[in-house]
Amino acid sequence: MKPVYYYLFLLAVFSFALSSCQDPTEKTVPVSIQRLETEIFGAKSPNDLAALFKKHPYLKAYFGLPKNTSDSLLVAQLFVNINNQDLQQFQKELQAQFGDLTDLQTQLQGAFGQIKANYPTFKVPQVMTAITGFMGSDLYVSDSVIVIGLDYFGGPKAKYRPQLHDYQLRRYEQEYIVPAILFFISEKYNKVAKEDQTLLADMIWYGKGFEFVKHIAPATADSLIIGYSTQQLADVYASQEDIWAYFIDRKLLYQTRDAEKDRFIGERPATPEISQYCPGGIARWVGWRIVSRYLQEKPSTSLTDLMNTTDPRKILEDSKYKGQKEEE
Repeated sequence: MKPVYYYLFLLAVFSFALSSCQDPTEKTVPVSIQRLETEIFGAKSPNDLAALFKKHPYLKAYFGLPKNTSDSLLVAQLFVNINNQDLQQFQKELQAQFGDLTDLQTQLQGAFGQIKANYPTFKVPQVMTAITGFMGSDLYVSDSVIVIGLDYFGGPKAKYRPQLHDYQLRRYEQEYIVPAILFFISEKYNKVAKEDQTLLADMIWYGKGFEFVKHIAPATADSLIIGYSTQQLADVYASQEDIWAYFIDRKLLYQTRDAEKDRFIGERPATPEISQYCPGGIARWVGWRIVSRYLQEKPSTSLTDLMNTTDPRKILEDSKYKGQKEEE
């Protein structure tokens, strides 16, 4: 698979965003962001942090602790962290970089408004930020609370970065925060047939989730939704006929073995079985293409209809996808 620059302009139509069903009127809802890192770094003793954990009981989940587990060891280590001069300086740098979070707040207000327009029972969660020296999660998303670990999203110029592979670090920049949050939220609405354990079912699940993000935040670049670079998107778009042929020739769509499925749906720097240029998680992208084609074939499909559709084979068949590009 060779880089093909000609297809860069086609990325604008790469994902059909349900535009025929979307109300063009901008919808927003009030969103406030609480700076939890201020409370964390303001703690004068472990007891202050312990009180903070009692005040915000979801923090155990943010730090990956089971609900009924003692947090004493975590509190002790966190207190050591916040008194480390290097982390204190890093915290100040992040505060300066992210500023008052107006852009993030504006994005969330618009996105949550669109979710509520499609799902009237949606309740806007409380949004908080935290800096812990990578002790907590990058993102914690529940129905009621979202915690954003700002230390993870400092980007390539940050003094410290999470210990991840380079291909993963691309997604740990500020502009990826909202698309990642929206994908987490999509899981609640993304209905599946639990008995279907095929690779195709996984592919369609991802495709529906990506379309959810694209519909809720249509101005979001596809690269921010799926985590591929612009060049990777151009390459796979140009080579999708060959990629699709690989899946068909090796009968991968109805594969149910986890190890085999993970080679194409899981996190990897590349998918060398297809090409050294083919990025990891390529089955997720193909799933998105199938869902995109499905929506082109059925333009009256609403977001809720799409998310409620549980038959991946029907979506594939109705999409008429065979590796073709839009202009074909």
